[in-house]
Amino acid sequence: MLGRVKIMSKGMVNKKERKYIPGLALFNFEPAYNWSKKEALDLFNSQIDAIDLGSYDLDEIYYQDCLKGMQELPPESIDVIIADPPFGIEFSGKEHLYNRKEENVVDDYCEISLEDYDAFSRAWIRELPRIMKDTSTAFIFSGWTNLESVLYAIRIAGLHVINHIIWQYQFGVFTKRKFVTSHYHLLFLAKNADSYFFHKIKHYPKDVWHIKREYKPQEEKNGTKLPLKLIEDCIDYSSKPGDIILDPFMGNGTTAEAAKANYRHFIGFEINKNLQNINQRNLKAITLGEHYVPYNERFKKWLDKHLEILSRKYPKAYKIWFKMQQE
Repeated sequence: MLGRVKIMSKGMVNKKERKYIPGLALFNFEPAYNWSKKEALDLFNSQIDAIDLGSYDLDEIYYQDCLKGMQELPPESIDVIIADPPFGIEFSGKEHLYNRKEENVVDDYCEISLEDYDAFSRAWIRELPRIMKDTSTAFIFSGWTNLESVLYAIRIAGLHVINHIIWQYQFGVFTKRKFVTSHYHLLFLAKNADSYFFHKIKHYPKDVWHIKREYKPQEEKNGTKLPLKLIEDCIDYSSKPGDIILDPFMGNGTTAEAAKANYRHFIGFEINKNLQNINQRNLKAITLGEHYVPYNERFKKWLDKHLEILSRKYPKAYKIWFKMQQE
């Protein structure tokens, strides 16, 4: 902690003088890495010629089966994988209980039957380790219905579960005889549990994420769409500007939009060709790096917003921190 560094720099101190002060580490927190907008852009541009995707082009969505696509990618070519596969729950997105206009949901959403879900999960997840670097990580979304199939496929593929994150959103489908489901499982995986890249952008990052679903009934889209903020959080914790993000089930193109908006490269596969025009339009509307804010600036903005509450919760730490700001 910065507070300790200042004290210890004056010479050897008694261990009693280095006692833990609740909240001081929070006030003194700095993200593990930080890049200015110019540095982020430079990193993004420097990787354009350095990244090798074989016969595939950088920053493109290919409308084909992801199995074929991943099998054709070069070994150790991907930094981060973000995957939101079909959940195997006989879902089309047009059901009336989801409160959507049917005409705004694109046809040909590809669902997987319950009987085929084990084989489906094993088939696509076993392709991941070969294309991941030793520093790479993956995020896999899952509902609870077929979570066991996904976890089993992860184990036999030799990937390591680092965290089992819960994404809690603000509403769910009404039920009469059971609890309303208002969460997704988000499995954070690594190829190498000892060398994966992790960017700690918050002092105390919890494994329960409270991010609202985006309710846009007029929007033309695939059967399901994840919030942009949710995907941006995955990218922020697991990658550096210029890294390459793979989405095997690109769907509405949210991963591509999040990557472009934050100076990351992407490649994706999507089997539903009806989404091509929608994704091209949405990507074109994103300006390169438009959402990127240096990570230290993000934390300072958060701290300023919560400073009054934190000063009351941790008065001793606040006084020490405040005095340091005046020096």
